[in-house]
Amino acid sequence: MNRKELITIIISYYKEIENLKLVLDALNNQSDHRFEVIISEDDQNTETITQLTLFREKYFFKIHHVNQDIDDGFRKNIMLNKSILTSTTENIVFIDGDCIPHKHFVKNYIKNFKDNVILFGRRVNLGDTLTSKIKSSKKTSFSLASLLFSDSWKVKEGIYSPNFSIMFSKKQKGLLGCNWGIKKKHLLEVNGFDNDYVLPAAGEDTDIEWRLKQIGIKMESIKNKAIVYHLFHDNSRKPENEAKNAKMLQGKIDAKLAFCKNGLNQIDIKEPVLG
Repeated sequence: MNRKELITIIISYYKEIENLKLVLDALNNQSDHRFEVIISEDDQNTETITQLTLFREKYFFKIHHVNQDIDDGFRKNIMLNKSILTSTTENIVFIDGDCIPHKHFVKNYIKNFKDNVILFGRRVNLGDTLTSKIKSSKKTSFSLASLLFSDSWKVKEGIYSPNFSIMFSKKQKGLLGCNWGIKKKHLLEVNGFDNDYVLPAAGEDTDIEWRLKQIGIKMESIKNKAIVYHLFHDNSRKPENEAKNAKMLQGKIDAKLAFCKNGLNQIDIKEPVLG
């Protein structure tokens, strides 16, 4: 089938290959096929390389892979920047390797992309019990009823409404790193993600959001249109890392530098493994 990729889906990934398989299975069942995938691996793992070789034979879409040269700790932003430079389309969507996309996820991003806008969706948090059932059954589509009668939360984010977003609150919400998209050119305008963030904690997503806003980019919600389902796992973030990242973020906001000093321009991009 001849098709032109219109968006690049960058998947932040670390170690959980079974979760990644579920995400890729869901992408393989998308209603719109005009996309490529980049696995942005914050690790150096031979198992991933072996599995991706098999995945490329299984799935219809192109799968590119960028990873660390050596396992150098938390370097998520560096890997995301490498992925941005590897992408071949004008539109980029970011998701996580534990977030299963709704079957119309790609279609609604393609439909809503425009200049000077951050598109952002939300996620349903799947409960421990339902996550275990999903991993056992390998099922990647869910009815609203199955979510309502489960141990999941933020289920209202899973109400699919393609023509408008359902507003349960007027409070403006920020982007989630597991479900947002933007024109690639705008990422270049702010030098991409800030590589200074090297602790597994909140901050890096808020950082790029405020810098994009500094250059006039607006936020546009596509919640209930572009939905992801987050697989349950324990939260291992440390309070001391959260505090350090928060302090760094505030310092950068005070400095008002939209174009970060340590971003895309500091990336030494090697030839990625292409799908």
